[in-house]
Amino acid sequence: MRLHRPAVSVYTVPTDAPEADGTFAWDTTTMVIAEVTTGEATGTGWTYGPAAVGDFLIEQLGPLVEGRSALDIPALHDAMCRSVRNAGRPGIAGCAISALDIALWDLKARLLELPLARLLGVVRERVPVYGSGGFTTYHDTHLAAQLNGWVHGQGIPRVKLKIGESWGRAVPRDLSRVRTAREVIGPDAELYVDANGAYTRKQAVRVGHALAELGVGWFEEPVSSDDLTGLRLVRDALVCDVTAGEYGYDLPYFARMIAAGAVDCLQVDATRCGGVTEFLRAAALAQSHGLEVSTHCAPHAHAAAAAAIPNIRHMEWFHDHVRIEDMFFDGALDPTGGTVRPVAGVGHGLTLRTDEVEEYRVA
Repeated sequence: MRLHRPAVSVYTVPTDAPEADGTFAWDTTTMVIAEVTTGEATGTGWTYGPAAVGDFLIEQLGPLVEGRSALDIPALHDAMCRSVRNAGRPGIAGCAISALDIALWDLKARLLELPLARLLGVVRERVPVYGSGGFTTYHDTHLAAQLNGWVHGQGIPRVKLKIGESWGRAVPRDLSRVRTAREVIGPDAELYVDANGAYTRKQAVRVGHALAELGVGWFEEPVSSDDLTGLRLVRDALVCDVTAGEYGYDLPYFARMIAAGAVDCLQVDATRCGGVTEFLRAAALAQSHGLEVSTHCAPHAHAAAAAAIPNIRHMEWFHDHVRIEDMFFDGALDPTGGTVRPVAGVGHGLTLRTDEVEEYRVA
């Protein structure tokens, strides 16, 4: 069961409307896909990032895994991490490792003819999700339609919108949009916000007190995730949960965040942190400190691993990535009722629609 050199492809997909959060704006999303093969079986993994991730996969990681055993994923993961010492793990290298690691786990499950969740060992067959979007570029009608679709259309009882518009310089509009969201979803659905690090420390505290009056229970990145002291200050001052972690590219990042007492729930992104392998380790680290984990973006890359950990809170059903993964793969999950069930088929259950998505391919 020796691995062939991975095949790599890069796709850029326009958004369905202009999108922005508190600190960034975009109109396309780029997906990098790695496919690993041994014999007749192929595993597929992916990440979201610049096309340079694909170049790194081809030049640095592909030759490294070629010819090695498809079953020995810990050894392959360790070799990949060691190989990027001089390149640096965070960023492009971390995304490349993640995509290939996800592909390797998918391949192993397919070789054993098991759903990936069963190979990892299932704690729960259904994983809660929350609808995520509500970009600062949306007008109120667009925002209302999206939230209404999740809560009243699909029965997802928890949703998140972006605030912190213009680096925190539009607080009245932020709060107005949150009020609109509460009116749309009603009093019973959970309401979350994500500032993407747009606010200053004391500003975040002031905004957080106003959010509490609207029943917001989740305040993501109220300040920069690099500001661990600031996150702890905001966390101590507010009743809502303060969360961060999506920019973690290795285990020591999560260890520092946890040690600082910076979050109430740790966010982990398997398409950045090192794939399924490092996701499971980060979840165990969080559990050892009494913390739950929430997955960041790329829901279909997380579903099987999320079902396998005891301290999962929920998965982010992120509009951009859900849209792309529905377009690109057969076997996409259904979040109706507020959960997904990732235990069908073999591997992660997805099959790439290569011909149908060729128009988006850029490399």
